[in-house]
Amino acid sequence: MVDEINTTDAAPVDAGAPDGGAPRRGRGGRGGPGGDRGGRGNDRGGRGRRDERGRGGSDDGGEELIEKLVHINRVSKTVKGGKRFGFAALVVVGDGKGRVGFGHGKAREVPEAISKATAAAKKAMVRVPLREGRTLHHDGKGHFGAGLVTVRSAPQGTGIIAGGPMRAVFESLGVADVVTKSVGTSNPYNMIRATFEALTTQTSPKAVAQRRGKKIADLLGRGGSQAAEAEAAAIVE
Repeated sequence: MVDEINTTDAAPVDAGAPDGGAPRRGRGGRGGPGGDRGGRGNDRGGRGRRDERGRGGSDDGGEELIEKLVHINRVSKTVKGGKRFGFAALVVVGDGKGRVGFGHGKAREVPEAISKATAAAKKAMVRVPLREGRTLHHDGKGHFGAGLVTVRSAPQGTGIIAGGPMRAVFESLGVADVVTKSVGTSNPYNMIRATFEALTTQTSPKAVAQRRGKKIADLLGRGGSQAAEAEAAAIVE
């Protein structure tokens, strides 16, 4: 009985104490730490959801992309207090099935610069028609600045005869047989832009036939009608 009376008398005193005894007891009781643990649990749950959204967005709807880092350059910006150093990255992105793009980004750290360049490349992807899914339909030339590149279709088994930035473009594009030549500058930015200019001029027989209102066999009729029809049926973009 004595314990019960003391407990009953102590409750009103703590509740009416000017220094907030009841709230302090609430923080020190089971309810306080339990609430803290619950809050931390919500934070962990939130971080888990953010990670899932990030992984889903990086795949572009489940599509696997080939990312190739072409060049990293150290850059600086002169400000009032001196110079701020950073990094510039050039990245080529492709799906290996006829779509490719390039982008560049600048940041104070290398990983952030690569992330910016990759995001820019994914937004600037273009589609290039391929013959049999392995080579180009016809030869082409591209020019940008002091760079001049030539791309040529090649028979099966030739491989990618290209060097430096141009090889990264064709590997990301999904081309297996191609012959290239670069004349002039070796600046990777100009070489990439000249290569993309040559690729954007590529056209397929199917697109030409639709534009001219003819059949593909009519455009490929030099070797006879039957051979042209067989070749036209074998064209896969």
